[in-house]
Amino acid sequence: MVTELVKPENNYQSDFRALQQNHPSVAWVELLRSGAMDRFELLGFPSVNEEEWKYTNLASLVKADFRPVRDDRIPEVDRNEIRRNGYPETADAEIVLINGFLSTHLSSIKALESIVVLDLSSAIRDERYEKIVREYLGRYADYHDNGLTALNTAFINSGVFVLIPKDVKLGVPFQITYLSEPGSTNSVSFPRVLVVAEENSSATVIESYRSIGEGRYLTNAVIEIVLKEGARLEHYRLQRESRGAFHVATTSADLGPMSSYDATSITMGAQLSRHDIRVVMDHEGAECWVDGLYVVGSDQHTDTHSVIDHKKPHCVSHQLYKGILDGKARAVFNGKVFVRPGAQKTDAMQTNKNLLLSNEARVDTKPQLEIFADDVKCAHGAAVGQIDQDELFYLETRGLNPELARNLLTYGFAEEVVAKIKVDTLRSQIDEAVLGHLNARLEV
Repeated sequence: MVTELVKPENNYQSDFRALQQNHPSVAWVELLRSGAMDRFELLGFPSVNEEEWKYTNLASLVKADFRPVRDDRIPEVDRNEIRRNGYPETADAEIVLINGFLSTHLSSIKALESIVVLDLSSAIRDERYEKIVREYLGRYADYHDNGLTALNTAFINSGVFVLIPKDVKLGVPFQITYLSEPGSTNSVSFPRVLVVAEENSSATVIESYRSIGEGRYLTNAVIEIVLKEGARLEHYRLQRESRGAFHVATTSADLGPMSSYDATSITMGAQLSRHDIRVVMDHEGAECWVDGLYVVGSDQHTDTHSVIDHKKPHCVSHQLYKGILDGKARAVFNGKVFVRPGAQKTDAMQTNKNLLLSNEARVDTKPQLEIFADDVKCAHGAAVGQIDQDELFYLETRGLNPELARNLLTYGFAEEVVAKIKVDTLRSQIDEAVLGHLNARLEV
């Protein structure tokens, strides 16, 4: 086993040296990348011996010997392929990354003139934005305890920097499309995004992960979100990678005073996926909703780990995650809510519910509360079960065949999360995807 781990790390080291030689950056970025690579060499890939990874085995990912995609080998992609799964609401507000690299000619940002959208490497060298990027890049997506986040940070090159200026209310949602084109098997991409919303600004962002064709590849993505005082962000995340892919991602959000962060994550794709979410409320009056839905079947494995950290008083967090599992699917949910000393008047609610459609499906769920303040309102809960037979019988007595009744109940279970999505076309697409996953259509 030791031999299996050493070989991929040596390959990443050689690719990292090639990155330093071919794409040198400014001094502070070089220090950040080198420090992250040193950390990855120390940590390596997570193993089941670690508490945070005890239910998700990455052995097959390690053995696959993934190699980073080079920017001189980015494939040509038909613009129609980009538009095929796009949304009318984001027709002129779509940022496209191909294998982790920003594609300016496929992006369409006419509706985003009131905000700043730049390639991350360009923003680093732009004197107008370099100070902002330097202050926040790598600050909240902590790579010191996570080898995968360290690896992404070590390979920072292209990516996206989004700045929503003070008092700007963006009237249309903007979309970040992460398109994987495997080309050759066993490729890995490292998308990196930094979003900074200044005081009293508001926006809606959609992250969409998908692939062109089937393939075996790894997406290792990191997005850092910074909300200043009074800023509001609605964040939708849709992961529909190839069924042969591996997907690991980190979402880190830092909330300023009186700010609001509303996130909904939908997971349907990839053979194995892992999403780490961390929300820090280090200022009074911040509030967040961190919701999600995972719909997996066959031999898929999905893992969600969330940390909501209440550091200051008068903050609110609500979390609802639901899972639908079929076949031999496996899901993991671990949600932690910390209420630090002095964080009085905290209001925190966390719920995880899972519906098993097969006797072979399995879920490991572990909601956690750690409270170090005495004047708080906190609750958590988890449930795992199958379709209620009384409800199924009721629908059958109304003339529905058993399979359609079963799918209606399953769809209704998911709809609580899907219904909160405010972008109409996105919500309709997810509705259709859920129904497609159930191999049924609702008859009017």
